[in-house]
Amino acid sequence: MKRFSVKQKLTLWITLLMLLLTTSVLVFMVVVSSSVVTENAYEQLTSTVRGNLSGISKENGSLTFSEDFSFTKNGVYTVVYSSSGALLAGQLPLSFPDTLPFENGAIRAAEGNNGNYYVLDFWLPFSWEDGAWVRGMIQTPDVADVLDDMTGIALLILPLMVVVSGLGAYLLARSTFRPIDSIIRAAENIGEGRDLSRRIGLPPGRDEISRLGQAFDNMFVRLEASFESEKQFTSDASHELRTPTAVILAQCEDARRHAETPEQYAQAIEVIERQAGKMSDLIAQLLQMTRLEQGTQRASFEWADLSGLVEVVCTEQPSFPKNITLQTDIQPEVEARFDVTLMSRLLQNLIGNAVRYGRQDGHVWVSLRQEQADVVLAVRDDGIGIAREQQEKIWQRFYQVEPSRSGQAGTGLGLTMVRQIAALHGGAVTLDSAPGVGSCFTLRFPAGQQEESGGNEA
Repeated sequence: MKRFSVKQKLTLWITLLMLLLTTSVLVFMVVVSSSVVTENAYEQLTSTVRGNLSGISKENGSLTFSEDFSFTKNGVYTVVYSSSGALLAGQLPLSFPDTLPFENGAIRAAEGNNGNYYVLDFWLPFSWEDGAWVRGMIQTPDVADVLDDMTGIALLILPLMVVVSGLGAYLLARSTFRPIDSIIRAAENIGEGRDLSRRIGLPPGRDEISRLGQAFDNMFVRLEASFESEKQFTSDASHELRTPTAVILAQCEDARRHAETPEQYAQAIEVIERQAGKMSDLIAQLLQMTRLEQGTQRASFEWADLSGLVEVVCTEQPSFPKNITLQTDIQPEVEARFDVTLMSRLLQNLIGNAVRYGRQDGHVWVSLRQEQADVVLAVRDDGIGIAREQQEKIWQRFYQVEPSRSGQAGTGLGLTMVRQIAALHGGAVTLDSAPGVGSCFTLRFPAGQQEESGGNEA
């Protein structure tokens, strides 16, 4: 059995089961049929003899028989004996023994020369001292004929039932396991070609196979997302770390060859430290973004005072370059369900972006208000602004709007992370910007938002 497939095992098992069931039914039918034939013979013998009893009488010392009386009826022979055992009327079958003793009211078997009989005797009294024995006889049914008939039926039905059940079992097994074959092929193709975009694509259903296929498709979706995140992280890290790594190596080489005074060494160390800090910030942001995408970093949602959080973040901002001023308009007691750490990071990124692209002696405005069931957080600046054709690109990783004009170099990941955090809170970030006028980033999310179906709450 180990060499058979599951379909073959299932087909063989159902076929054998149907063979056993059919055989059992046929045996049961033979037994029941034999019993029924015997009961029918008993019933026929009893009813015929009792019916004839009422048709016998004795008048003037002679037996008389009614018109309904029949000596041979429905295969039953009826004879009448005197009390002494002398045959008075009727004719015995040729093979029936004539020496069989009488036994009132009991059916018994009797062996004849050419077959067996069932015999039933009744004592029919005419007076206190006079009467007659009425004997009925019917030939025992030949059970062998029944067996022959049943055997013929079995030879006709049994092979047909086996073939039909085997074919039906095979078709059912093939239909049932066809989705599993699709699952196996999809898994093999993914394993051989690493094509995580392939899906099994079973039609939706409630049976276990459909649910298994859907579970595999969901697993492939998660695997593909995880694999793409890993590729994205590897690509981003290798691309973005190349420049600071090259600067560090070049600075080390320059210091080793040309630095002669402590000041020159200190200057080289400062450059190396600055580049290393940039690398550290970049790696930290890439890791956090990848964890958010893969769901390995779970958001910890809680009801908290968002007004207090925004006030604290704005108050703790360091002195801005370019003499930029931060102003706030925060509606008090705005409470919402959010991740405190992620929301702090979102606000920090928006303020940092506004400062980076702000103008000399410019302003940054932070506002918070609640509009019915939504919370609206906005960060506006009067900086260089963003052209319309660039407004969709700013959400891409490492894209920066004219970094040479910003006066500071960022990682290009801040706005990408802002969009991620907003989506995680069930909200969205919109941009309103014009070149030379400034930009306004607005976050809107439901105050009582629930965690995503993927389970982002710790």
